Amino acid sequence: LTPVAIQAGRLLARRLFGGSTKLMDYSDVATAVFTPLEYGTVGYSEEDAIKKLGKERVKVYHCTAIPLEWNLNSERGDDQGYMKVIVDLAEGEKVVGVHILGPNAGEVIQGLSVAVKAGCTKAHLDDCVGIHPTFAESYTTMTELKEEGKGLP
Repeated sequence: LTPVAIQAGRLLARRLFGGSTKLMDYSDVATAVFTPLEYGTVGYSEEDAIKKLGKERVKVYHCTAIPLEWNLNSERGDDQGYMKVIVDLAEGEKVVGVHILGPNAGEVIQGLSVAVKAGCTKAHLDDCVGIHPTFAESYTTMTELKEEGKGLP
């Protein structure tokens, strides 16, 4: 990722010429794929969280949502976006992964990467007031738990 290389270079320059000791933190780097249906991610995938933390510590919230701009477009038909938040139960439902598939996912995941880096919990997301009508507001009202063998309609 170009932004990762730029940040690593800046930090290296500060260490070499500015007396800094700060190293690049490669964990929880937000990533977006700018396909017609954008995908954004930060933190652990569901599978990685289970491998690193253990299944008993991982809870996954998820939901589908229909963005307003899709409601107004007859060509979108029954399309839905998808969002997922992965939390660590042993850390008070600390958010360890966020995934979004939908419009402007790159923009949305950038903001949520701050939440992951800062160690926010699911309760912090729940306490936010969503901006209506936006696709991202679903992060503030997400209550559906993902369980094995059960998916969303």
